Amino acid sequence: MTSPIAGLESRFALAKIIAGEAGRLAHDYFLRRETLVIETKADAHDVVSIADRNVETLIRDRISAAFPDDGALGEEHGLVSGTSGFTWVIDPIDGTTPFVNGMPNWCISIAVLHADKPVIGVIQSPCHDELYAAAAGHGATLNGKILRLDATRTIRDAVTGLGANNHVTPAEVAGIVERLLEAGGNFMRNGSGALMIAYVAAGRLVGYYEPYMHAWDCLAGYCLVNEAGGWSLPFPTQGEALTRGSAVLVAAPGAIDDLLKVAQLERKAA
Repeated sequence: MTSPIAGLESRFALAKIIAGEAGRLAHDYFLRRETLVIETKADAHDVVSIADRNVETLIRDRISAAFPDDGALGEEHGLVSGTSGFTWVIDPIDGTTPFVNGMPNWCISIAVLHADKPVIGVIQSPCHDELYAAAAGHGATLNGKILRLDATRTIRDAVTGLGANNHVTPAEVAGIVERLLEAGGNFMRNGSGALMIAYVAAGRLVGYYEPYMHAWDCLAGYCLVNEAGGWSLPFPTQGEALTRGSAVLVAAPGAIDDLLKVAQLERKAA
């Protein structure tokens, strides 16, 4: 399929290559995680290691070598503006807490924005040997298999992913869980919001909600879900808003209305 966005296909191909390289480097660190020095950010559960920083550096170096005029935003090294109209949004290891504790629920997340919209989404899950990939107008795949969501599934016959962090009060989290259970749903949390959004695109979860996430955690997943036939709550990407957090909600078609009620949000056009 020919893309109407000039330069999209070459960046999509590169994103998949970079995800594989970054995944191999991160997995090598994972296998020797006991040797890593772990640092704590503002929240005691928000941690970072040399693995996060070095994986992001690898990704940025590959991008700048191929597309020096592209912008890039990463969790560990901030925003570098570009002039090409494309901005890469990177989370080198989403799910660092599972990563440093020896659990497989972490991933590399790479998105590309064009005209303020996520037009490429690639998520590599090294421990599961899974590559989720999507580009605008090209559909979404998991290890090359086309993903298409089942519109008949709802929160009552499938599982919803939930996330929370120190930006969300315990009372707010409790209310979300209570409303979901009262509506007949069930939930899981695996420690990686990006990976759970990819699971929505794959049909493993019927939706995912987190009251506050950053762009690097969710935008690759947004592209995946949209290209698989799902819906996403618009995320602010213009100007400085890109570097701030916002509510994130993605859903299969049959779960949208119920999850908006659970999240106490109104439906907005993308």
